[in-house]
Amino acid sequence: MKAHLITYGCQMNEYDTHLVESQLVSFGADIVPSVDEADFVLVNTCAVRGKPVDKVRSLLGDLRKQKAQRPLVVGMMGCLAQLEEGQQIARKFEVDVLLGPGSLLDIGQALEANERFWGLQFKDELHGHIPPPPQGKLQAHLTIMRGCDHHCTYCIVPTTRGPQVSRHPDDILRELDMQLSAGVQEVTLLGQNVNAYGVDQGAKLAGYPSFADLLRLVGRSGVRRIKFTTSHPMNFTEDVAAAMAETPAVCEYVHLPVQSGSSRVLRRMAREYTREKYLGHIAEIKKHLPDVVLATDIIVGFPGETEEDFQETLSLYDEVGYDSAYMFIYSPRPGTPSYRHFADLPRELKTERLQRLIVKQKEWSARKNAAKVGTVQEVLLRGEAHESGFLEGHTRGNHPTVVPKAVGASGPGVYRARIEHATPHMLYGRLIGADGQDLPELPRFNPEAAALSHPLQMV
Repeated sequence: MKAHLITYGCQMNEYDTHLVESQLVSFGADIVPSVDEADFVLVNTCAVRGKPVDKVRSLLGDLRKQKAQRPLVVGMMGCLAQLEEGQQIARKFEVDVLLGPGSLLDIGQALEANERFWGLQFKDELHGHIPPPPQGKLQAHLTIMRGCDHHCTYCIVPTTRGPQVSRHPDDILRELDMQLSAGVQEVTLLGQNVNAYGVDQGAKLAGYPSFADLLRLVGRSGVRRIKFTTSHPMNFTEDVAAAMAETPAVCEYVHLPVQSGSSRVLRRMAREYTREKYLGHIAEIKKHLPDVVLATDIIVGFPGETEEDFQETLSLYDEVGYDSAYMFIYSPRPGTPSYRHFADLPRELKTERLQRLIVKQKEWSARKNAAKVGTVQEVLLRGEAHESGFLEGHTRGNHPTVVPKAVGASGPGVYRARIEHATPHMLYGRLIGADGQDLPELPRFNPEAAALSHPLQMV
């Protein structure tokens, strides 16, 4: 069998794709780089917003046409597969295999069935499963928990991924050891709400550390860099910030979604915190990590959001001074309380507000990145950049960074770079050696030309 996997959505979906891909390889499948080469195509789906759902519809339509012309098995997995909306789509486009996020280990059974197979249960064995580490990569994702016990009115995740279940710390550390043995240098701990790790298990009463203590445990493993996502402000504790400061391997980067700067809108979202509470968390983080890089998520145009509410979001952005933000127009999702009970705002109004927020984000990102010019940053270089002779990667603070190849540093790895130029969304630097001197370049670095080849993009 020749299989090809397509992934939409978050880092958790990327991790799940790797998990299923490793299962397919263990069954003897060859993973091929294109749909045209495959006789089994598996689409890992996202259901958080309407746009990725539309992409899945379009893709499945194309795959149905190919099924009419050649032998092809089509599968769908992920969050959309768990919903009635996704199951209707699967029926319409004649999907053969349907796997929810809790039934990923059923992939072998599904392929052996030789008929339409749907697996939509949340199975406990998934939490103890340890996939093989990625090969030839410096970065890896590591799931520490699945599901979510919060019920934000706009969010479909509790339905698609089920209640929160924390993985046992022994399983987490075993998987981490395997990743380190494979050469991984940066690990991102994943969960719908990492701050609540262990809460569902009674934490220390059941032998589970708090999330802060888990960070300390992982930090003692020898891994070079640790990141984590996503955090819910409701469960954020000052001990997490303290653990970050005490653990050198943990990067000085915090992604803390706020969604809105208005306490009134936050109540309608059922976010369980106020503007003031959120700003208190930011103050705690900055107390322990003065040079922290802060990122957030913001939903624009939530039902009932007034111009005054939106102005509070803009003022919160100024008060926090975010380095970057993921910004979205509110997307009504069937099955959520906000879809059932709240009237959507006009799209034109939501789009206009988003554009104003983008301007704010670019101003702050430009200011924050400009402050990095002249500094030396630790950069994990993943590989070739778009320009020949250049490498791309990111700093400990998650800043995308481009550097020219240099003698002794012409491939992936962790290096030091002196930042020479910045745009709102990119840093450009020059690699330096252990003595602080510039490494000899292979091509000549032209920051202005490089900047032109990287047009500004919305985060």
